[in-house]
Amino acid sequence: MSCILHIETSTEVCSVAVSQDGLLIYSKEDFNGPSHAVTLGVFVDEALSFAEHHAIPVDAVAVSCGPGSYTGLRIGVSMAKGICYGKNIPLIGIPTLEVMSVPVLLHEDLPDDALLCPMIDARRMEVYAAIYDRSLRVQRPISADCIDVGSYAEFLENHPVYFFGNGSAKCKEKLNHPNAHFIAGIHPLAKWMFPLAEKAMAVQDFKDVAYFEPFYLKEFIASTPKKLL
Repeated sequence: MSCILHIETSTEVCSVAVSQDGLLIYSKEDFNGPSHAVTLGVFVDEALSFAEHHAIPVDAVAVSCGPGSYTGLRIGVSMAKGICYGKNIPLIGIPTLEVMSVPVLLHEDLPDDALLCPMIDARRMEVYAAIYDRSLRVQRPISADCIDVGSYAEFLENHPVYFFGNGSAKCKEKLNHPNAHFIAGIHPLAKWMFPLAEKAMAVQDFKDVAYFEPFYLKEFIASTPKKLL
């Protein structure tokens, strides 16, 4: 059993949460950003003070690791690494698009063969997106997509596909297949990270604190849309 501090800064929303033994016990969010450089430190201090006040030692830090805003990811990962160094606790990295999928899996009534397509806005008709099944098994890895009428056709022909995230709204006119469904109001938030972080904690899937970088820097730097630089 464990207590995990969660940090999410991949978009304009800044959020921090604490979970204990698989239950959310603290959460704070700011939708008025991006102001992560100012807000995140305050939120983390408050979360750590909450845990200390309740005599709960923090066992690990989980950070949302992209894709997303370069500045936001850099601030979040730097904060997470600093806490891990200071407290000598492990670091967990959670893909942002998986974080976005958690509230959809928890709160939407999905058919058994549904596929999930979380999207993060880039520029013009470009998004960062991936395709998952209901068990969050990757059906198509994360990539930078330029959306047109034929996008995701191989999935839409055989499955209902649920699109969500801040990149999905601008895709509605292009993705007009009858199997395309859109869910509004989904953001990557720290409070949705804990099921994924608890799973990583159970199998000790930890990152090297010294060398860990966000996915944004490692996998997408060659094709990053300019808006996110």
